[in-house]
Amino acid sequence: MQAEASAVDLGAMIAAVQRWVEIESPTRNVVAVNRMIDAVQAEFAGLPVHSDRIAGRDGCADHLVVRTAGAHDRPGILILSHVDTVHPLGTLGGALPFRRDGDRVYGPGVYDMKAGAYLALDALRRVLRAGTGRLPVVFLFTSDEEVGSPTSRDLIEAEARHARYTLVTEPARDGGKIVTTRKGVGRFEVTATGVPAHSGSSHRRGHSAIKEMARQVLAIEGMTDYARGVTTTVGMISGGTAPNVIPQHCRITVDLRVADEAAGREMEAAILGLTPADPEVRLEVTGGMNRPPFEKTPAIAALYAHARNLAREIGFDLIDAPMVGGGSDGNFTAALGVPTLDGLGADGDGAHTEWEYALASSFVPRSLLMQRLIETLT
Repeated sequence: MQAEASAVDLGAMIAAVQRWVEIESPTRNVVAVNRMIDAVQAEFAGLPVHSDRIAGRDGCADHLVVRTAGAHDRPGILILSHVDTVHPLGTLGGALPFRRDGDRVYGPGVYDMKAGAYLALDALRRVLRAGTGRLPVVFLFTSDEEVGSPTSRDLIEAEARHARYTLVTEPARDGGKIVTTRKGVGRFEVTATGVPAHSGSSHRRGHSAIKEMARQVLAIEGMTDYARGVTTTVGMISGGTAPNVIPQHCRITVDLRVADEAAGREMEAAILGLTPADPEVRLEVTGGMNRPPFEKTPAIAALYAHARNLAREIGFDLIDAPMVGGGSDGNFTAALGVPTLDGLGADGDGAHTEWEYALASSFVPRSLLMQRLIETLT
């Protein structure tokens, strides 16, 4: 493995990651994300692959599907990467410029997940040039993961149904750990509509939407049960029109995380079934489970054991993290019964922050692990 590692140019890898990071790509900026898709597509020029570009819709950019020979004919490996980020345009020139400080490579989206996406692409490119792959590969680059994959979920699930394995290039966790289980994610919106009145002269006539929502916030937050792996968070609230008006409207958004499908069904029903304490206030609840739980099955455990053996050959120990609270596109594929490994991207920290960084020392080992997975999975 030392010979293989020496054949990978870390400097070139860092320069390529820099090029990608410097194409800022916040999800809802279609033009910006499509520039990133252009850059990814250009990386496959001259390789024996077929690319399909799926036009964006509903305020999201395009998706790119890259297939190696035989991918239409038999099940193989599905690799999932997203190229959108949460950082707004201008982050690169302001709070988070691309820079290298020792082992740390900083930049918007470098850890989540442009480094991981590039490392996997480079691994596939080496396999294609050497002709060492055993299974066909479908590499799917999506543009909307950071907002819940509203336009890519159907595409992901369709490809997963034809896959034998799924490898997800989300960043590594807690010092390089791989992800073999994630919580499911639910998103809801609750709207209260009360009866407005002047807060001075007609206070008795009013029925406050904000007062009602305050009760609902406490009820929702009270559903958190750490012992069961259930968390509920009211993340946003808005309402009212003026200080001297009994508020007619109030709205909140709710985030739900669950460890298993049964808890997902139970909590979804509980949130959708919320009723007002004040009968004069109307309550409307919409939403549901957005990502199913990613549970560690025996097939996933076996795939992880294989990856861990490969990592040992490369020269590092691959540990799987405890259940991860954040969701990913791997939730969709694991829920379909496809053996899925997640967190195969670069090590680092600070996802979604102004100090986000990836560790350059992880680039070569993680890319070699992806290469060996593509070469050895059957």
